[in-house]
Amino acid sequence: MRLGRAADRLAAIDGMTTNHRIALIPGDGIGAEVLPPARQVLDVLGRRHGFSLSYTSYDDWSCERYLREGAMMPADGIDQLRDKDAILLGAVGYPGVPDHVSLWGLLIPIRRSFRQYVNLRPIRVFEGIDSPVRGARPGEVDFVVVRENMEGEYSEVGGRLNRGFPDEIAVQEAVFTRAGVTRVLDYAFALASRRGGRLTSATKSNGIVHTMPFWDQLVTERAASFPQVAWDQEHIDALAAKFVLEPARFDVVVASNLFGDILSDLAAAVAGSIGIAPAANLNPERDFPSMFEPVHGSAPDIAGQGIANPLGAIWSAALMLDHLGHPAAARDITDAIASVLAKTDTRTRDLGGTATTAEFTDKLIELL
Repeated sequence: MRLGRAADRLAAIDGMTTNHRIALIPGDGIGAEVLPPARQVLDVLGRRHGFSLSYTSYDDWSCERYLREGAMMPADGIDQLRDKDAILLGAVGYPGVPDHVSLWGLLIPIRRSFRQYVNLRPIRVFEGIDSPVRGARPGEVDFVVVRENMEGEYSEVGGRLNRGFPDEIAVQEAVFTRAGVTRVLDYAFALASRRGGRLTSATKSNGIVHTMPFWDQLVTERAASFPQVAWDQEHIDALAAKFVLEPARFDVVVASNLFGDILSDLAAAVAGSIGIAPAANLNPERDFPSMFEPVHGSAPDIAGQGIANPLGAIWSAALMLDHLGHPAAARDITDAIASVLAKTDTRTRDLGGTATTAEFTDKLIELL
């Protein structure tokens, strides 16, 4: 840990002239309400640790734009983001626009154009938040779901035939490539080697006859390169049960696109609130910008009321700082999150309190 902090101090000194170019995409619903608090926190940490952030906001990339112009973002949207160091996204989705239209019009093109093949979702039970799961205790549940983010079950291969007729058919093909699976496994094993040294692979090879045995084969192959990591595999149905029954046993969980998506939302609920859960869409090679987003969605039922929980966006901003080379600044944020939950009764409504988004943000910044 001392080496990490020393490296961060050197980065901070050098970072006096470092400016990170950040794209802000508020999106829909409460997305526009949770990004300003994240930006406030980022600016505080930039001044403290000696780096700066310049922001470009894309306020109309949203479902509202789709309803008006037929597209979630401009035709050259990806090119507009290409020179950025990172992307901070608020939320996507709104009534009147089907989810597959909004996601495949904005979020997924960004992930795939910038080869963000790792979706990283940390799960932690904080003191001060009651988990609905009796065995999920603060200080004991602290793990990460590593989700393959570009292929698997969420491929674009397939289609629909005979629409509207009795023999209508829909075909969706899962695509698992050796290159795609190997790179996410290598990331997960390397992460486990830096954490608790344990990895669990989610599979369903007893029921899915081709892709999951292939996944299992590659897990075994890649594990040989990480002898310091103890690993096992669990069928997805049993693993979902163990997330509830034994959440403290996990360190790093690696899963395909669909399995990782489901498991990480379940794990966030086990931790007490999906409203605080962050996510990172990473291009580990840093050839392209990575994207960071809260998991909670656009929550149109509370949009515009000023009561949204900003913690998911703020914790996502911490993941962004860590990715940009400022681990101490990222730790400051997670320490402040832990403090505001453990040492104060300031809570937004989803956590059982009455604080507004602004009041909660002010208290967190005070603790920074």
